[in-house]
Amino acid sequence: MPNLLIRHLPCVDYSPCWQAMKTFTSQRDEHTPDELWLLEHPDVFTLGQAGKPEHVLNPGPIPLVQTDRGGQVTWHGPGQTVGYLLFDIARMGIGARELVTRIELAIVDYLATLDIKAAPRADAPGVYVGTAKIASLGLRIRHGRSYHGLSLNRDVDMAVFQRINPCGHIGQPMTSLALLGVDPGRTAVEAGLQLALSQHFAFDNVTAAGPPDWYTGALSKSLQEFPSL
Repeated sequence: MPNLLIRHLPCVDYSPCWQAMKTFTSQRDEHTPDELWLLEHPDVFTLGQAGKPEHVLNPGPIPLVQTDRGGQVTWHGPGQTVGYLLFDIARMGIGARELVTRIELAIVDYLATLDIKAAPRADAPGVYVGTAKIASLGLRIRHGRSYHGLSLNRDVDMAVFQRINPCGHIGQPMTSLALLGVDPGRTAVEAGLQLALSQHFAFDNVTAAGPPDWYTGALSKSLQEFPSL
């Protein structure tokens, strides 16, 4: 498999990050290495391109962004790890369904290292602990290349999910690592997801890279804190 570049960013506003994903995807060619961006966003609700506004119950002061990913409404914010998968799935020889399956299984495998038994659901993308959702997925594929990705609840204010029907499912219970009695911290969670995803997508060479050209802020963590695998 081609190389994978890992970029760890601090808390990044959603809209410029989304625009950067679109630009990267439109400008890449058959030789461009795939990238995985691991980060957090400030509080934001995002609504998928076919999302139904009625699933946004009471956004309050939290901004709502209509985006171009699949799926309904979800929340991003402090205490949640977001992973954006900028992958050339045509080069990998896989389709959208296999992409989703590999992401879900990578999350399941990572959670297993924390002694958390989780599983995907056939009727609703994501990863669940019992009936409660701990990780959400939302993707877009253009010309065989993916962007957007996953979110995993680490230690979040669960009340925020009362403002929406998460992923369009009325009354969907949500959970987090903290609620399950696990608190590995952001650095460890990102490292664990990085390892699991690189294994499920069989990358030969995984390298930690600096911030991308569009990002001009200061990193909250030194890149040396994260393994290059």
